[in-house]
Amino acid sequence: MKFIDEAVIEIHAGKGGNGVAAFRREKFIPKGGPSGGDGGRGGSIFGVADRNINTLIDYRYARLHRARNGEQGQGSDRYGAGAPDIVLRMPVGTSILDAETNELLWDLDQHDQRILLAKGGQGGLGNLHFKSSINRAPRQCTPGELGQVRRLRLELKVLADVGLLGLPNAGKSTLVAAASNARPKIADYPFTTLHPQLGLVRTDEARSFVMADIPGLIAGAAQGAGLGHQFLRHLQRTRLLLHLVDLAPTGPESVEEAVAQLASDIRTIVSELSAYDRGMLKKPRWLVLNKTDMLSDSERADRLRQLQKALRWKGQTFMVSALTREGLQPLLYAIQDEVDRQARDIQSALSEKAALEAQAGSQGEAV
Repeated sequence: MKFIDEAVIEIHAGKGGNGVAAFRREKFIPKGGPSGGDGGRGGSIFGVADRNINTLIDYRYARLHRARNGEQGQGSDRYGAGAPDIVLRMPVGTSILDAETNELLWDLDQHDQRILLAKGGQGGLGNLHFKSSINRAPRQCTPGELGQVRRLRLELKVLADVGLLGLPNAGKSTLVAAASNARPKIADYPFTTLHPQLGLVRTDEARSFVMADIPGLIAGAAQGAGLGHQFLRHLQRTRLLLHLVDLAPTGPESVEEAVAQLASDIRTIVSELSAYDRGMLKKPRWLVLNKTDMLSDSERADRLRQLQKALRWKGQTFMVSALTREGLQPLLYAIQDEVDRQARDIQSALSEKAALEAQAGSQGEAV
């Protein structure tokens, strides 16, 4: 199935049915009085998050979604039937924005989360609602309300704990394939990854995390070079970024030249992150030096030392070979510990917030 992570749709909720002015006319019942029923409610449109869907392809080609109108009221106190609602199922992680103002309206980040996208119009009132002691034969009735009309932009941001960053051919797909159950396309030419890939990494029977691989970035991606930065949104929900670097780039002959190129490549990715969303620079970011199998132990240590000095890097650094899986297990266990720690911090913060709200509520009741 083709991966689609953006779509623009137009939704029309149904109009409410009109109320009717009618009078009861039956044999032997003089002055039967008003009997006009209300119109039915127009159909509403709901959005539901579904973890079994992973693309917005259904909305790339079906862009107009229109609910039915409610039925008109009838005589003999008969109300018009309400129209059925429409349910639009979307992947978990879909952000829904107003296409005109770019305002974020909803964020579907939980399975089975249900939101009202467009409300159907209320049915009009029949004349039976207007009878009174001084108005025994009302001829008033009201029309049904119009349903809401909206133009929405859907953006899919995949839900993953860890995101991979790097230039094309840094070995991101190889790392995902070695660490998880994902099987992305792997080849020796740039941009083999054309859309995000998710893989479940299981460190033991009860612990796991999700890793996301996005297409490689190049200089000028923020201006649309290469595949552009259109896939960086998929890393905005991650808890940890792994910056994958090819430790043995082709071309440079001396260690100094190789280190200078590595430092330049790393700064390029950081620059693209900053151009897209400076908030992503605040995420924890680890440096993962890949393809160590192409160097001797002394060459690895020398390049690592010079690279850390050139970048003034004091963060977490790992040396791995995704191809031979050398150094992979320590990296995966460290990632699992970091993901678990962040999850505990979030849970603790939520519990503290709930306790404070409960305390504030009890104080309010006491007052």
